[in-house]
Amino acid sequence: MTLTQQTVHPLAGRICLVAGASRGLGRGIARALGEAGATVIVTGRSSEAGPRTDQRQETFEDTAREVEAAGGKGHPYRCDHMQEREVDTLVSWALRRFGRLDCVVDAVWGGNEGYDGERYPDGSQFGAPFWRRPVARLGQNFESGVYAQLLLARAVAPAMVQMRKGLIVTVSFDTAGGYLGDVFYDLAKTAMNRLTLAMGHELKPFGVTALGLSPGHVLTERVADAGMAEETTESPLYAGRAVAALAADPDVARHAGQVLHVADLARAYGFTDRDGTQPDRFTIPA
Repeated sequence: MTLTQQTVHPLAGRICLVAGASRGLGRGIARALGEAGATVIVTGRSSEAGPRTDQRQETFEDTAREVEAAGGKGHPYRCDHMQEREVDTLVSWALRRFGRLDCVVDAVWGGNEGYDGERYPDGSQFGAPFWRRPVARLGQNFESGVYAQLLLARAVAPAMVQMRKGLIVTVSFDTAGGYLGDVFYDLAKTAMNRLTLAMGHELKPFGVTALGLSPGHVLTERVADAGMAEETTESPLYAGRAVAALAADPDVARHAGQVLHVADLARAYGFTDRDGTQPDRFTIPA
């Protein structure tokens, strides 16, 4: 590879996997990795050939095509990341097909399924007092967040540990600044961040880095359809370029176990959002 190729496509030859890439942040991350020249396995439940989450139109096959259009190589794969057998089968297939996984990104999050911008299917609202929230919602947040994160990480870790290299990125939201405004969302994100801390600690001696990524208020398809576009701060590609920068950084291990803000990484690595700007850190209003 020439120096020019390394500059334009710094992830050429890298094998990446983005879980939860049918839409939203996962799609933006997969596309950015494609921009950087990576081979990207894109997974999700919403398929052209089968059921789709909340009957939405986006599919992971669409994302694979976006990866190709951006300059990478896209490989679609259907997987329900809350099913252990399906996750294990996915990782086994990827290792047989490509021999390794260099970067794995977990963007799975089903906490907003059924949300119409005002209410969840159980009739509750985001931010309603905890004593007015049906407890079952907490289980869905944990299953589609912490549990899905753990299933994928424990499936890919053995191969990365054996190679003594690799990067695991979990998409979450930083809870260090205080309460996130909703009891179930806050609990799930806090647990996800704590799991990232534990994984970073346990994997670092083996040359594998686990870290978390905290984006702002992202203009996803769901957010746009809920009429909240004007409240957003950035596109999904902003977080994607953060992941691409981290994956290309030979010293990424210094971030092990941390939850990193996309805005901070933009300034450190020099990337921008799709419109050429560098949005500031987003914090949930008090």
